[in-house]
Amino acid sequence: MAKLYFYYASMNAGKSTTLLQADFNYRERGMRTMLWTAAIDDRSAELGAGHAIESRIGLHASANRFTPSTDLYEQVGATHAVEPLSCVLVDEAQFLTAAQVWQCADLADKADIPVLCYGLRTDFRGELFPGAAVLLGIADSLVELKAVCHCGRKASMNLRVDDAGKAVSEGEQTEIGGNDRYVALCRRHFSEALGRRPEGAS
Repeated sequence: MAKLYFYYASMNAGKSTTLLQADFNYRERGMRTMLWTAAIDDRSAELGAGHAIESRIGLHASANRFTPSTDLYEQVGATHAVEPLSCVLVDEAQFLTAAQVWQCADLADKADIPVLCYGLRTDFRGELFPGAAVLLGIADSLVELKAVCHCGRKASMNLRVDDAGKAVSEGEQTEIGGNDRYVALCRRHFSEALGRRPEGAS
């Protein structure tokens, strides 16, 4: 029985690298895969790289791009009907809609295709992304990938910063960026950067 997996982490934990390694492992054994990533993240296109999925260490691959209106079950199913797929891998899975996460679950349950989703758990305010919330609720397997805070602790939070490197606490949930816009921190330093006080503190 195929499963739905959610590999989650903060920024800079190697999510895309891990996805690309998994894809390589399947293809090296002669298996067919299908890669997806969010159309909203077009940084590689802006840089002229032309690679939909690109890791910080230089690995990259082409991929299909999903928008909120994409029917993943229908599109993956159409490809699978022509040439069977061994695995579907989804990068930037936090941008999936709730319906699309359930479509991924249906691919595992009804089409018997393993679906590996990789993405952020929380945004710059420490709140769950909609896609991540559903994945945390229904995925068969949850795997946390580790990043490191400057203090050496596990980095689980994503701090948004402005051009001067100062913490940002307001704005839209989604703002595409890399190391210029986000810093991976442990919860303690994330809270300190945003000036949060303990409950009940005066």
